[in-house]
Amino acid sequence: MKKITILGAGGWGLALGLLLNEKDCEVTVWSYSEKETQQILMYQENKRCLPGIKIPLEMKITSCMEEALEEAEIVVFAIPSKAIRQMAKSIKPYISEEAIIVNVSKGIEETTLLRLSEVISQELNNSVVVLSGPSHAEEVVRHSPTSVVVASTNDSATQEIAEVFSTPYFRVYTNDDVIGVELGGALKNVIALAAGAIEGLGFGDNTKAALITRGIAEISRLGVAMGGKISTLNGLSGVGDLIGTCTSGHSRNRRAGELIALGYTLDDTISRVNMVVEGIPATRAAYQLKDKYDIEMPITEAIYQALFEDRNVKDAITDLMLRARKTEDY
Repeated sequence: MKKITILGAGGWGLALGLLLNEKDCEVTVWSYSEKETQQILMYQENKRCLPGIKIPLEMKITSCMEEALEEAEIVVFAIPSKAIRQMAKSIKPYISEEAIIVNVSKGIEETTLLRLSEVISQELNNSVVVLSGPSHAEEVVRHSPTSVVVASTNDSATQEIAEVFSTPYFRVYTNDDVIGVELGGALKNVIALAAGAIEGLGFGDNTKAALITRGIAEISRLGVAMGGKISTLNGLSGVGDLIGTCTSGHSRNRRAGELIALGYTLDDTISRVNMVVEGIPATRAAYQLKDKYDIEMPITEAIYQALFEDRNVKDAITDLMLRARKTEDY
């Protein structure tokens, strides 16, 4: 029986905890908030993130870091990207170096422009596996068939995590392209903000199809420039996650883009979504990365202007259509 600790009691952390609990793993979920811990224990659910989904009594919920990590063989990071570095520092005194870290957060560290597995590896000596793909927690907990991909520089760790997380409804592919898997998961949130903006502006399927297609091109250009493989970016963690996030009502990034297009401020948008919107810091990071690698990313630039330069969203989208004509390519 594997002893697994989930760091983060939000929707995705709890969904993975439930999946692993069904496989008879010994699951402990750590919450940053004692109040959240007590509410989950009292109601056996997280009413904010996964309302109506019962948390079984055998899943341990705690806010004590030392208790949560005791003898953990696998540690899952299911927390906001901005908290990854501090979390890695915080758990170092309590985690065995033999434990495998599984990062399921999607983002890029803004201050360093590092991928999240790189951030973790700077602070810990453990093997790090990334898990990504089109996987809304609300569907996974209802056993909706889902496919994801795991990647690591350590093949044995990759294979072990694939086996541990695989179920009849949760198919896990393996990959050795950590760069491509991470960048696809992080950058798709930027395009999802744009997809939401299209909804908010009342544009139709033609616009959304064009946006997703050209969004794939932007992600691929930057991903390849940074060392990722085009085959990975065309797979589950790239195209797959992009389609899922841009078209789903579960997507908080898509919802945030819609609210911004409707005229809400950034602060009001975050408040209304009431969950982490990773596309916002990812847009800042992507904007810097496009300049660093000299990559053309007009959709990213338009969303950056709308979020941080007070640009009218409709004007930004219109300008995308009025750009100089060119050959369709990647």
